[in-house]
Order: sequence, then C-alpha cells, then structure tokens
Amino acid sequence: MDITVKDIDGGNAFDFGRTSSDYAKYRDIYPPEFYERISARGLCIKGQNVLDIGTGTGVLPRNMYHYGARWTGTDISDNQIEQAKKLSAEMDIDYYAVPAEKLDFPDSSFDVITACQCIWYFDHERIMPELYRMLKPDGRFLVLYMAWLPFEDKIAGASENLVLKYNPGWTGAGETMHPLYIPECYSEKFELIYHDEYKLNVHFTRKSWNGRMKACRGVGASLSQETISEWESEHLKLLSETAPEEFDILHFAAIADLKRK
Repeated sequence: MDITVKDIDGGNAFDFGRTSSDYAKYRDIYPPEFYERISARGLCIKGQNVLDIGTGTGVLPRNMYHYGARWTGTDISDNQIEQAKKLSAEMDIDYYAVPAEKLDFPDSSFDVITACQCIWYFDHERIMPELYRMLKPDGRFLVLYMAWLPFEDKIAGASENLVLKYNPGWTGAGETMHPLYIPECYSEKFELIYHDEYKLNVHFTRKSWNGRMKACRGVGASLSQETISEWESEHLKLLSETAPEEFDILHFAAIADLKRK
C-alpha cells in the first residue's frame, strides 16, 4: 500500500511492500546491544504485553521474543506482514495488516507500544489518543531508530550518494547523530522520561550491504524495477572497487521512552 507524507521525499509515494523479500533478508541488522538497552529499561520483557506498530517484517518482536514479552505486530503492508508471519513461524506472535491510524485494540491492552524506524510515517494527531487509550496506566510508548552516518563512514556516504543520483528527491539522506524528534501533540498525554543516542558498528558483506541499501525507502520502496536494476548494478560495481568483502558501517541508534500520564 502506497504511503504519502507531505514532508517526506517531496510527497512522492512509497511502499515497503514492494521490497518485502529484500527487507526480510537484509534489514534484520540491529546488533544485540540495541535490544539489550531496551530490556535494561525493564521494557519488552516477561510479563508484559507489547504492541509493535509499523512492525515491517517483525524484526523487533522476533529479536526480542526470547526476553519473554507477549508480542503483537501491526503494519500497513500486507506483504510485510506476510513476511513477518513466515519469519516468526516458530514463535507465538500475532500479526495484523492494519494502518496505525485504524488500530482498535481494547482499552488498557498493552504495557508497552513500540515504534521502530517508523514514527514519522503516522498521522500523530489521530494515533496519539489511541496509543494512550490502548496503554495500561503508566504504560510506555517506546520510539526506536538506527541509521548509518554518511559523513563519518565513507562506504555509507558513497552508497547514499548513489541513491541520490537515482532518486534526488529522497529525504532520508544526510543523517547525523541527534535525539529523536517527538511531535508536540504527544506532550498532552505522554511524558518523555528518557532518551539516549549512541554510536555502534554494524557488520556487513558487500552482498548484505547492497541488500540493505536496496531495501531502503529511496530505492526498493519507491523506484521502478528497471531503475532499481540500474542502481543495483552500479552499486555492486562501486562496492567491488571501494569496499573489502566484509566491513563495518558506523551507525547511531536512538531511543525515546515516553510514559503515559
């Protein structure tokens, strides 16, 4: 399903469902530290019911399943949910293909609601009261993010520049380390009680980094198949000339922990 957001990519439509097969293979990349920092805050652990909105292929529920929480994942894309169900076949996780703006779980259903790599895609004025309603008293809304740092990592920077060559309207470029932006409307019913930003290295091969870039919004989710093929051919050539067979890409990760008032 196409998504259009006025301030993202010039309002051009994108659909991660178009790249679900690559997304499932190449975007499950968060290192253990990413999940450990969540559990260290006493979140997404045994005894809690957790809703992951914008779950994609279920990366967060699948990787945190062993911490013991009871997970539910939702996403606007049928293709993403289909992949999530396949990858979670041995796990007791519920998945639903539904936009965040149409969630209708009962009041006080969840201890924690998570949004990883997706908060900027939502209609916040619509979903904020619903998140509040679906959370238990003192429940938490946890916003998570990880991105490569193109100005500090040469391989990432070169790959990003190639995406911009084929998709100059892509607004996902040029990331620097920063606290997560939480829209003002959340302050009505939530209190930001913690945030953290930290750097970490993520390991790739040429193949997996190409797959990661191909599954990004600026390539697989928005370009035509012909253009994606042209981009991929040039990207693989670039990596063969400038990158070793295996390498680390410098990223930063960020967390914002909001407590229900």
